[in-house]
Amino acid sequence: MPTALLASREFNAHPVPLDISGAREMNKNLFEMLSHAPDLADAGVAFQSYMNAMFGIDPEQQENKGPTRRYRSSFLRLLKGWGYDSNSHEGAVLKGWVQSRFGLIPTFHKEVIDRISGPVWNTYVEEKMSSRFHNNSIYTQLDMLYTFCQWALRHFGSEAKTHHTLYRGTNSFDEHQIVERIDKRQVVMRINNLASFSSDRDVAGCFGDVILTAQVPAVKIVFFNTLLPVHPLKGEGEFLVIGGEYLAQASYI
Repeated sequence: MPTALLASREFNAHPVPLDISGAREMNKNLFEMLSHAPDLADAGVAFQSYMNAMFGIDPEQQENKGPTRRYRSSFLRLLKGWGYDSNSHEGAVLKGWVQSRFGLIPTFHKEVIDRISGPVWNTYVEEKMSSRFHNNSIYTQLDMLYTFCQWALRHFGSEAKTHHTLYRGTNSFDEHQIVERIDKRQVVMRINNLASFSSDRDVAGCFGDVILTAQVPAVKIVFFNTLLPVHPLKGEGEFLVIGGEYLAQASYI
């Protein structure tokens, strides 16, 4: 899939399925186990158990509790850091994964990234390669999270549902830049390569006076808040969405 096409408003209007090479093929036992799950809750437990066993990220291994214990990075720790601040080191690792797998370069990390050089870009690169979070095959963990998310959307949602109506509140257009104004309310936004949306408009309104409403392709959803039974992003109807150019409705609260 060419990056320019993946990032385009045309792709968002007419999406096609996306697969990360090897994610399903290398984890056939997981998807065999998932095929027997009667509902999303059981599937989430099965997925978490598999990840714990595969990457050693059960609770006592998630935090560094002693001088001899090696810190093991986990996708849950990245989600937790993202929940506090999408411009954190954890946020940089997540944006770096999107760049690696989908070719989309972030447009914002602490500041606007307008060129692949200079201090802003260098800060992003340093943080996305942080040894604290960039270990324990963290990109492979994220590959599996995305693949499980897509599997769950197909099996426990409507296969005919190609898009989800999601909302994002903002006070500034630095992170998500306006590409084109179609009329007073419709704009084409260049959304950062990874961004948070909410399925609840009222929740989105807590994060800014301007509410962006977008039809997000299911294939661009990396994570949603009911995917796992326990995770750090519960309670906000949060979706993690791969960016690009989106046609959005902009309205004030």
